[in-house]
Amino acid sequence: MSASQIQQWFPWVEAPVIANAPMAHAVSAELAAEVSKAGGLGFLACIADVSDNSPQVTKLDADLTKIRQLLGDGDAATTPSGHLRIGAGFLSCHSSIGNFAATALPVIQKHKPAAVWLFAPHEHIRPQKEIVRLLKGLETAPKVFIQVGNVTAAEEAIKDGADVIVCQGTDAGGHQFIRGMGVVPLLAETRKLVDEKGYDEVSLFAAGGISNGKGVAAMLTLEADGVVLGTRFTVSEESIVPEFRKKIILNATDGAISTLKSPFNDQISNSSLWGSLYDGRAVVGPIHEKFLAGASLDDCQRSLRDEYSPEEGPTLIDTWAGAGIGLVTKAQPAGEIVREVREEAKQAIRKVAARV
Repeated sequence: MSASQIQQWFPWVEAPVIANAPMAHAVSAELAAEVSKAGGLGFLACIADVSDNSPQVTKLDADLTKIRQLLGDGDAATTPSGHLRIGAGFLSCHSSIGNFAATALPVIQKHKPAAVWLFAPHEHIRPQKEIVRLLKGLETAPKVFIQVGNVTAAEEAIKDGADVIVCQGTDAGGHQFIRGMGVVPLLAETRKLVDEKGYDEVSLFAAGGISNGKGVAAMLTLEADGVVLGTRFTVSEESIVPEFRKKIILNATDGAISTLKSPFNDQISNSSLWGSLYDGRAVVGPIHEKFLAGASLDDCQRSLRDEYSPEEGPTLIDTWAGAGIGLVTKAQPAGEIVREVREEAKQAIRKVAARV
């Protein structure tokens, strides 16, 4: 696979291919649209609840309608094949995932997004093969992205029919595989798998800790066909992340110290969405410091409840960000991020090429 093939699938994108991560509670329709308008691959935020009458499915329908308006009428919004120039995402760990065919698939069929991103099947519920089959059976079928954190999961996703494997390294913000690895060995070994086993039609995207054009350039040397940025887009002007969280991210340095990858980030808020295969990386606050100093989960939850007001407590947790947080230093429009990072990557490649 090559970037030129990606550009055949998504004819509006420019090389190097930059995508925004489909981050829940961060990505707005405006953010995703601006990424695609700037020549990137925009994704709406992943939804999890696909039960009957789900507000999340209703919102996805509304957001895809809005995207068509934001991109413009006619050719500005769609590709020659009739795809909407946007991607949509789904988390497959929710207990309602069995309703996908009845609730989510009709929305995809109606709006025809160019890509669908899948992530996080539950340990005992493996729905992605059937979801891929359903998506590929549509008259205007999207390309299917499956996010993974290790090579075993990558090969499973390829066998399930993925068109694109998103190799998410452990430096990523938000949720990821507990048994994952850094993006460099993950991408390199997955590329080796693809090449040696002849999965010629499979494309690879890199994700996790990539915050600027130099990081993109590094991924291109490992033969990534595209690169995903997350934390950088959380502070974009179109992001729906609250302003106080944006300030926390922008003021942080040294992602090894200022962020923590741990199941603690879900346990402290009693989140039941994610299965046993996943943890997450979030910004460290005073409650995290207590935990790192040896306090039990119960002690930390008691502290959060008793020592902080109902308004203050939630602000101390759930600021999701990657280990590249120290390189995220300014708020910008999403389209400007795409253009700036793309140009930085080109300059970095030229600079390195001049040295060899």
